[in-house]
Amino acid sequence: MANISEISIKRPVLSTVMTIILLLFGMIGYKFLGVREFPSVDNPIISVNVTYPGANAEVIMNQITEPLEQNINGIPGIRSLSSVSQQGQSRITVEFELPAYGIESGCRCYPDHADRYPKQQTLVDGTE
Repeated sequence: MANISEISIKRPVLSTVMTIILLLFGMIGYKFLGVREFPSVDNPIISVNVTYPGANAEVIMNQITEPLEQNINGIPGIRSLSSVSQQGQSRITVEFELPAYGIESGCRCYPDHADRYPKQQTLVDGTE
């Protein structure tokens, strides 16, 4: 059986046509290749909710939201931190960077930061 070198030397037109066909298939395949440079990925988010029945928005902001925000700000890899203080409740939303920091790391890191807040010093009696 003849090897590919022998066939290419004996039939140069055949080897040229085969090369052109392979190049055409490669270019067509590359054109239809579905590659996404920036895939759609949702950033990990942690939400902290605190309720304090009967308190107005200013009390919630000063006595609950601000101390918690200061505590949460120490977590590495935070992309954004937003909060909403309203009648009887506070909601803090923390968004982490990708890929430098994942949701698993943030979830593991948050209790460490929450434990830094002294147990004896509660935010306000009656908060949940």
